[in-house]
Amino acid sequence: MEKYFYELEFAVSESLGNPYLENEFWVELSSEDGRVIRRPGFWDGGVCWRVRLPLEKTVQFWKYRTHCVGTLAEELDVQFGEIEVPKYAGSVGLLEHGLLRMSADKRQVVHADGTPFFMVADTPWALPFRGTEESVVEYALNRRERGFNAALLMAVQPDRDVEGPDSRHESGGFARGFRDLNRGHLNELSPAYFQDLDVYVGILLENGIVPVFSPVFQGFGWKGKKSMGARADASEYLRFVKYLIARYGAGPAMWLANADSSARSHIVEPAGETFEAWDAYGQPTGIHYSPFDDEPADWTDDPVHGFHYNRIHQDKSWLDFQWAQTGHGGIHKPEKVAAMWQNLPAKAVSNGEPTYERMGDPARATGWWQGHEAWLNFVHGGTMGVVYGAGGLWNWKLTPDEEGWVEWADTEASWKQAIQFEGSRFVGFLGKAMEGLDALGWSPMGEVGEGIFLIGIPGEVYLLYFSKGGSADISDLAAGMSYRWFDPVSGVSVERGILKKSSGISHAPSHAPWVLILEA
Repeated sequence: MEKYFYELEFAVSESLGNPYLENEFWVELSSEDGRVIRRPGFWDGGVCWRVRLPLEKTVQFWKYRTHCVGTLAEELDVQFGEIEVPKYAGSVGLLEHGLLRMSADKRQVVHADGTPFFMVADTPWALPFRGTEESVVEYALNRRERGFNAALLMAVQPDRDVEGPDSRHESGGFARGFRDLNRGHLNELSPAYFQDLDVYVGILLENGIVPVFSPVFQGFGWKGKKSMGARADASEYLRFVKYLIARYGAGPAMWLANADSSARSHIVEPAGETFEAWDAYGQPTGIHYSPFDDEPADWTDDPVHGFHYNRIHQDKSWLDFQWAQTGHGGIHKPEKVAAMWQNLPAKAVSNGEPTYERMGDPARATGWWQGHEAWLNFVHGGTMGVVYGAGGLWNWKLTPDEEGWVEWADTEASWKQAIQFEGSRFVGFLGKAMEGLDALGWSPMGEVGEGIFLIGIPGEVYLLYFSKGGSADISDLAAGMSYRWFDPVSGVSVERGILKKSSGISHAPSHAPWVLILEA
């Protein structure tokens, strides 16, 4: 596995009590070119503490000073040193371009070197606590081949009242990130769990897939049994946020301050502020909402769970992206993405949870439904990228008949079967269509014909999505642009040329879905 970070290791003489709970450890670093950053450290079991730094395009020289508050301050505080961090020498494009940040207009994600990152995300939420090295390799190879470059992850199994063996191999089993989560706390961290997760994250990154971390899920959770994300003690939750930044923030990553809820929890804003304060590299932080943006939740009379209008915390400096959710009823609702695009100040936008393929019904949202959903969300303003989900995969079912989920959330498919669902191919093809295009500055331009939608960068690049063929007037677009027709069902460009004049009607090649791409 390729090394994507440099590691400083510090050892204490002995490990007593609960080092994770009883100490706060960080390092201040200053570089030759005048940069000053602060990186949190993390306890890795026993007497070992670590600090991770990313490998960049050039060799980096740093001077550092340690800080520690707690029972180990006498040994870990006020250490000085100088280090030489080698440059990244691997061949993974994702890692060559560096960590992630927001574009200047706040609408898209880019790498440290400015290369656009158009997200094509999958939702293997339960991978961290159910996957194995072998299964994660199989998953990552499949998703890389299908064009995915991000994976939404529950960092730990979040449900307080779930029972099952401490196992990644047995039915109903799951590995424990915290030994006391089932008692309502996040204090007894398991270093071995996160050492396993290090391996899985490394596999994903090596295959060009960025982890998107939800520290402790706030919404439905894994089995809908009192997820701890919205119930946790704030100090315990924030300590874990810093731990994730320390452990995984030296590689490309994104952070979810909220997942699948209204974002009104007492946890959300402090979590966002903690990501902003402690992630020295400013990797994207966002909110993944529940479906109840403009209506009450159908499972409670408490209004706190609805009417968030997809804009809670919109003006906060820590908030980089906003994700709508359209629920799992098999209905296209791109108007939610369009409304979110209009919210100001501008944030990156996506539909973070469309209907998962086959979830609750083997005929629900299958095949091309997923492709159409992805294109609709993109052309309505989802310029950050698109997200896909599959029943049986999101919960990482080990066998098709594994029990434990309510009917609407269940699917008779294992994760291994779910990664073969046809719909994921069509979502991946959207990323293929975007390859080589300038992904910065896109804006939705509305419906220009029946079922035909326009998005683009005026005068530079335009994309028209013909959902069922038809014709569109492109007379307002500049002459001399190159064009190509892209088949979103096969993932192949079938015709290329140059527009001879700026006036005229463009006819799709057939009455099937098509994409027309115009470039200056």
